[in-house]
Amino acid sequence: MSDVDAKELDRLLQQAFDTASKLYQQRGFQRRVGFGRRPALVSVDLANAWTRPGNPFTCDQEKMDNEIIPGMQKLLKAFRAAQLPVVHVTTAYEITDRKADFTDMGLWHNKIPVDVVDLKNKDLWAIDSRIAPVDGEYTLLKKRASSFHGTELAGILRANNVDTILVTGVTACACVRQTICDGIADGFRTIAVKEAIGDRVPGAVAWNLFDIDAKFGDVHTVDECVAYIDSLAAQKVAAE
Repeated sequence: MSDVDAKELDRLLQQAFDTASKLYQQRGFQRRVGFGRRPALVSVDLANAWTRPGNPFTCDQEKMDNEIIPGMQKLLKAFRAAQLPVVHVTTAYEITDRKADFTDMGLWHNKIPVDVVDLKNKDLWAIDSRIAPVDGEYTLLKKRASSFHGTELAGILRANNVDTILVTGVTACACVRQTICDGIADGFRTIAVKEAIGDRVPGAVAWNLFDIDAKFGDVHTVDECVAYIDSLAAQKVAAE
């Protein structure tokens, strides 16, 4: 789709969302889960196979370069200054032969080309260098859409007294959405960071953020999230 078509789609979607919001609010949806006392940043699949061109999983490059990566840089700066937990999530597979009798891909390769993200090719699943992890941050390797499914994420967060997760990354319709759904199901306050979430298909981000905000978590801008982190830091200083 052209840029003009994409903008028109967003405009039409927003009209539909405005009407749907009235219905949801009348029925008690779109309540606020709110920010908690101790957040973690959970960045989903912002690895080279998704953030750089030339891969089946490549996402919208204009949004990636001009919104998602800059947004992540702002969030990382705030989290690092406040010394709060950061988890970088990526996806890769050790047995990528689709004809193998046994594979860690499960059945997912029958739907999408996960076999291209080979664990042996570290450059593919490495976190984008523009937002690379620093000492003290954790990189989690997942095999399924949700960052919680079959991983240690919930245990790590609870062990560090985290009650809120700020979720960023790709894609809005799959791994980000599933992570948010599982996050609230596991008892965490879930925040989707608006400008730091992307996808491959026009309209997918707008629709999923609307639906997430109605049912599974709160959608906030990068600036709102940074202000929240800064306020926690200020409270800590005041308490000392």
